[in-house]
Amino acid sequence: MIPSILASIPSPPINQFHVGPLRVTFYGILVTLGVVIAWTLTRRRWVERGGTAEEVEQIMFRTVVVGFTGARLAYVSTHLDRFQGPDWWKVIAVWEGGLALYGGLTLGALAIFVMCRSFRRPVSMFLDSLAPGLPLAQAVGRWGNYFNQELFGTPTDLPWGLEIAPQFRPEPYRAFETFHPTFLYESLWNVFLALVILWLDRRFPALRGRLIAVYFIGYGVIRFLLELIRTDTFERYFGLSRNGWVSIAVVLIGIAALAWKRRPAPTPA
Repeated sequence: MIPSILASIPSPPINQFHVGPLRVTFYGILVTLGVVIAWTLTRRRWVERGGTAEEVEQIMFRTVVVGFTGARLAYVSTHLDRFQGPDWWKVIAVWEGGLALYGGLTLGALAIFVMCRSFRRPVSMFLDSLAPGLPLAQAVGRWGNYFNQELFGTPTDLPWGLEIAPQFRPEPYRAFETFHPTFLYESLWNVFLALVILWLDRRFPALRGRLIAVYFIGYGVIRFLLELIRTDTFERYFGLSRNGWVSIAVVLIGIAALAWKRRPAPTPA
């Protein structure tokens, strides 16, 4: 019998280190790296589409700040029990983990709309520029969940099961040792999604202006599937988590946006 090459994915031995008095978390490093990758790619694509570097820098800066605020507020609002008593100040401790993506997308979209209007640029121009960078940022940032041993899936004995230390296991799963590495599933899918968007952009120019819809559909699908096995939420509504229902809505919005095609302005008589 040939032994399995991969018995399981080990837990990370550490999730932070110190530089003098400064505590640095791998979660913070990876989220920051993801933002840098998305920022760089979006900037290049914006300039290629006729925008200026100054415009995209301002739009990106405000979008990142407002988006992170929305992501943190959404997370805190659904985990209020973690910020009681002396730990109340940790509502701002984003470096320890705890960002709700859909909250970030919602407020981030609002910031994009306002900033594009101020520069008199089409919102679709920025969303097209951002479309492949967004899943790439998520693909990198999700590895922060690995180092924090959080947001994993249900128990599994598959060879790529993720080892989780006892103190991080939810109460119903204390007796289990390995779990679905949902961070890895989503990371790999998001890399694939970014490559698909870049390919569609080159192969089908008619889709320009609607590439963000491909992201909505692609991410909504994987997030819906992962919500079926994630263990970080026990609240269910008709069998699905809150984010499961939001994922369905995101997919439907993406399908509608992809199907919609702006009609050309009528030719004057």
